[in-house]
Amino acid sequence: MRAVAYQIPQPIEAETSLVDIDLQRPEPEGRDILVEVKAISVNPVDTKIRRGVKPEPGQWKVLGWDAAGVVSAVGPNAAFFKPGDEVFYAGAINRSGTNAEFHLVDERIVGRKPRSVDFSAAAALPLTSITAWEMLFDRLDVTRPVAGAANAIVIIGGAGGVGSIAIQIARALTDLTVIATASRPETVEWVKSLGAHHVVDHRQPLAAQIEALGLGQPGFVFSTTNTGDHLDQIVELIAPQGRFGLIDDPKQLDALPLKRKSISLHWELMFTRSLFATADIEKQNVLLNRVSDLVDAGKIKSTLNEHFGTINAANLKRAHAVIESGKAKGKIVLSGF
Repeated sequence: MRAVAYQIPQPIEAETSLVDIDLQRPEPEGRDILVEVKAISVNPVDTKIRRGVKPEPGQWKVLGWDAAGVVSAVGPNAAFFKPGDEVFYAGAINRSGTNAEFHLVDERIVGRKPRSVDFSAAAALPLTSITAWEMLFDRLDVTRPVAGAANAIVIIGGAGGVGSIAIQIARALTDLTVIATASRPETVEWVKSLGAHHVVDHRQPLAAQIEALGLGQPGFVFSTTNTGDHLDQIVELIAPQGRFGLIDDPKQLDALPLKRKSISLHWELMFTRSLFATADIEKQNVLLNRVSDLVDAGKIKSTLNEHFGTINAANLKRAHAVIESGKAKGKIVLSGF
């Protein structure tokens, strides 16, 4: 089967940073299903691993943690899906990735593809939807108000992949006032189109801008990027006893300033359930099915923003370069081989 992979972590400009290769088609066992990949999307985690993770000597590392496709075969213990079913999912970080014609994945982290959109639009959704959903409902518990706080959430990095879907999920499933950050005219318009009630500029101090909205101090902050640059402003703007969550990897994170306001700190990594085969791993199947229903009901739209053509090394290198530029808006998708 065709795939895109690498053997040496390198800058994306290097000739062999991503390479077109052929691999043997895998066979499903246990609760795995084998998916014929129709479309993928690219996430910051792809670029992070490509730059820093070296595969075993002589082995190829296949990236990719978003896919939509058709079930080709199922393992003997699989119960959720059958051959021919259309699915979407984000895979597991400790397994081979989705940048291949066929991909093995545990069915418990797979959802049924939305019927109302094509494979490309569906492939833009899984990883970011899981991340946003788990942060909002499992980590920040946004349906439980913070006493005395404005019933509002600040989403830092609103135009990115996670921010773009978090805005929509918060609007569709909660009564939160959604304050998103964006700094360029095109990203401001993007987050407004997704349902943000207010937009503030993350290149300027956040606390004063949010105070000027007249809502009071928000109970929740969801930081998707550059958390280290914004931490002092987050502490200032959030309500006492508020809940603050992040998904990026600041070089340092001094949590001591959170103490005075008793701000709780929440990390979210959507791979945790698959990485540790947690007792509640099937929650990812459930939430992806909920997302699928919301898409089909017209309450959430795909965050696909750019289609980079077929799945090959050249097109994936272009996608990685855009992600690494920090100027991506929504999701970049590729489809077909």
